Amino acid sequence: MRLIRDTYHPAPYNMALDEAILRSAVPTFRTYSWEPSAVSIGYFQSIEEEVDLVEAERMGVDVVRRITGGGAVFHDRDGEVTYSIVLPYGHPAAGKSAKESYKVLCGGIVEALGILGVDAEFAGINDVVVDGKKISGSAQTRKKWGVLQHGTLLYDLKPELMFSLLRVPSEKIRDKMIANIYERVTSLRHLGLDVSRKEVEDAFAKGFSRVLGENMEPSEPTEEEIEMAERIAEEKYASKEWNFRR
Repeated sequence: MRLIRDTYHPAPYNMALDEAILRSAVPTFRTYSWEPSAVSIGYFQSIEEEVDLVEAERMGVDVVRRITGGGAVFHDRDGEVTYSIVLPYGHPAAGKSAKESYKVLCGGIVEALGILGVDAEFAGINDVVVDGKKISGSAQTRKKWGVLQHGTLLYDLKPELMFSLLRVPSEKIRDKMIANIYERVTSLRHLGLDVSRKEVEDAFAKGFSRVLGENMEPSEPTEEEIEMAERIAEEKYASKEWNFRR
């Protein structure tokens, strides 16, 4: 399996490269981050209903629609490491359904956290929790080329910033939601871990290698994937037609 340790990219390119790798259907595990910070919304969501676009523009935050489902996610430049994994349908971990493969693939995150000294477990449909608090969420899509799953592992938690960007009916409800986030969500820093991005990436690679029974071979996207990603970013993920389609 290819191991791509990517750096920081704008949201349209991050989503486009995930899709380009999916279309190539080469087994790939990738880690990356977002610059600038971004909000990604699920495929079925309305961008205007979910995101305060005026505030996002004021703060210089990207907003993009994902190819995967799920809810709106704030991607803090310095607050998370994002991963993506692409598998062709012949791979055992692809499973016969999203529910089946979530359990296997999220096991890679559980293993990674164990390497970092954190006792975590798979919960719900696609979450990883520590002491009942969510530390990682993932989303998946299954297209004709294969399976794409991507998700985040939280370094830090800034719900006040997140809810300044996501639409909430009132300040009173916003305050309740922020309090609820602190009760239900945690991060590596909240757990007292002072680890580098490289340490998290190393743990990811080892954790997923164990779960998948794969050797991780350091690699880079091909020229064809990069060209495809640049084209898809411009034509799709940076376009109003895609982001405002619902």
